[in-house]
Amino acid sequence: MKQLFEDKKLWIRRVFLMCYDICAVFAASMLALLARFDFNFDDIPSHFLENAWKSLGASAITTILIFWIFRLYSSLWSYAGAMEMMYLVSACVTETVVNMVLILLSHPETGYPVPRSYFAFYGIFLFGMIFACRYSYRALRSVRNMIRDAEYTRNVLIVGAGEAGNTLIKEIKNSRYLKKRVIGVIDDDRGKVGSFIHGVKIVGSRGDIIEKCEELHVHEIIVAMPSASPKQIKSVLDTCKQTGCELKRLPGIYQLVNGDVSISSLKEVDVNDLLGREPVEVDLDSILGYVSNQTVMVTGGGGSIGSELCRQIAGHSPKRLILVDIYENSSYDIQNELKVRFPDLNLVVLIASVRNTNRMNYIFETYHPDIIYHAAAHKHVPLMEDSPNEAIKNNVLGTWKMVRAADFYKVKRFVMISTDKAVNPTNIMGASKRICEMIIQTYNRRSETEYVAVRFGNVLGSNGSVIPLFKKQIERGGPVTVTHPDIIRYFMTIPEAVSLVLQAGAYAKGGEIFVLDMGEPVKIVDLAKNLILLSGHKPDEDIPIVFTGLRPGEKLYEEMLMDEEGMQETANQRIHIGKPLEIDEEKFLKQLTELSEYVATEPDDIREWVKRIVPTYHPEQGA
Repeated sequence: MKQLFEDKKLWIRRVFLMCYDICAVFAASMLALLARFDFNFDDIPSHFLENAWKSLGASAITTILIFWIFRLYSSLWSYAGAMEMMYLVSACVTETVVNMVLILLSHPETGYPVPRSYFAFYGIFLFGMIFACRYSYRALRSVRNMIRDAEYTRNVLIVGAGEAGNTLIKEIKNSRYLKKRVIGVIDDDRGKVGSFIHGVKIVGSRGDIIEKCEELHVHEIIVAMPSASPKQIKSVLDTCKQTGCELKRLPGIYQLVNGDVSISSLKEVDVNDLLGREPVEVDLDSILGYVSNQTVMVTGGGGSIGSELCRQIAGHSPKRLILVDIYENSSYDIQNELKVRFPDLNLVVLIASVRNTNRMNYIFETYHPDIIYHAAAHKHVPLMEDSPNEAIKNNVLGTWKMVRAADFYKVKRFVMISTDKAVNPTNIMGASKRICEMIIQTYNRRSETEYVAVRFGNVLGSNGSVIPLFKKQIERGGPVTVTHPDIIRYFMTIPEAVSLVLQAGAYAKGGEIFVLDMGEPVKIVDLAKNLILLSGHKPDEDIPIVFTGLRPGEKLYEEMLMDEEGMQETANQRIHIGKPLEIDEEKFLKQLTELSEYVATEPDDIREWVKRIVPTYHPEQGA
């Protein structure tokens, strides 16, 4: 039934076109005579009119046949292109020649039956009317699509009038599928302002972005500055985010080198782009040779840092990778990912707690790891303030058990993940990590194993970080909660953190605390505002920001080094080493033993015991 309906529609359209073409033949014939006599009908000799009229029947029939041969009744004119145009021109020329032959043969007497210019005018008028009919399909379709798509078309402003911007403009203009329209370009070269790229005007410089976005009704801004430094990108984004437009940018200069400048290579601007500092660069290929053919264990391997460690290590041919974590769901996820990405990897995934001495001894005895990355820990500050004994059991005693097992089973290197909260701690989590650093430095002096710690600040996007929390709050329509208007933190990305950890494992001589120069600290309230702006909302108008007060154990800022530690340079100018502190090791080890026995009784005053071990721990200075 549907096919019959479609066939009926096709024949109705063809009959309509045939009728139109017959009318066009009549009209072209009369218009040709009128044009010859300056469109004055009274000046046309009667025999010219009579001869033209007598030829119209034959001309109509030949026109239908010729047009059928040249597919003018079977083409999809709504999509007509150059090929259809060639057929149309050829058909009209052929019909004009045939019309001329028919008229001349039908009047063999001396003299022309119609003016000689009649045939030229006839061909021109016939082509014009047939073209208008056929290509009106395409014109009407384009107009219909423009009307239909007008509300979906996004006005785009491109920042950067270089090669990248030029390529993006050309792709957007030529694409049939992108619902985007480039309405302006921004460039800091004042000499370019007022010029055009592919018909798009360079409307101003960086300082004009906000004004032009309002004036041109911009929906989306694309930053096409692949060779710009992170600081320059941050400056541009700081301006762009005030417009409320959606932001996208090219990731980096390698896009230009590889010829990958295209819409598909764009990425959403996220809060990482607003840090405004160069990322930590580590040549992992050159330093990760030490994991090749080694048995590597990662504790806390299902977490944000641990899982990224596993990904990086898996790509450098370890003899065996052992992933240890107490949480089965995240372990299962990273296990499946690694199996797909590295099918030849000798992967062992074990559910275990670092607090379980017998379980850890069994794992060491069975697999004999050469290198250990110890990322397992309780890290959430407010939760640990409510359960301080658990922070000590898991972080301190768990690390101590792992360190002693590494010493007993002759592990080559042991790298522990620490935190900036270990410096002058005001919360039990930070204090527990400071004790872990002391354990590392103490056992490094007593063991053949090389023990090091890696200290860094907050990790963007990790489990428990503020970014996922803020995003969820924004999705719900707010409010976004910030503890204090003046609270600041150092931030780094997960790949940066993992790069630092891996470099520490490669360059460790034992006893070091590796510290990353993380640039300028970031105010958390600015982070919240940036995320709201990047989500297309206005802070305190669309999404409110509410200050809830500092949480227990929280302080306004975190230090990266204690004053007495000092700093040593490394080959990487962004990475420093904290000098080992002098401590009374025998006293410290005795305190550890007492602490482990005391915390098992679930005391209420564990903080007082911790203060005896960590003199810089001042919980009263927290919230």
